[in-house]
Amino acid sequence: MPSSVLAMRRTRVLRRLLKKYRDNQKISKHIYHSLYLACKGNQFKNKSVLMEAIHKLKAEKIRDEDIESQREARRAKNATRKDKRSERTARKQASVAEPVAAPKAVKEEKPVAKPVKEEKKPKEEKKPKEAAKAKPAPKK
Repeated sequence: MPSSVLAMRRTRVLRRLLKKYRDNQKISKHIYHSLYLACKGNQFKNKSVLMEAIHKLKAEKIRDEDIESQREARRAKNATRKDKRSERTARKQASVAEPVAAPKAVKEEKPVAKPVKEEKKPKEEKKPKEAAKAKPAPKK
């Protein structure tokens, strides 16, 4: 058989597989379209290579959705933290803004003198022991 006939047969097999996956809702219409064009451009050698590409795209899509959900959770958490922080600062400013009652007459106290620390005397150097003086004379 001529190669063009084999190429057309392969293309039809791949397109049937894509159509079956789309009808069974295993792939979205967007994935279907991009893979259809890739099949048309002769990017897939056989059916198993196409199936590998489908699984890879689906895994990537799931991973992207998971990352996006984590991102949304982090944004919500940061928003609540920001609200709590602004609430705390508002309460703090409100308490500072309240007029404070005038303090009663305070008696002036004389400052108490701190006790002076005694100076430490430097330690005396240790003297060599007397036993070292009585060394026996070397024998000749």
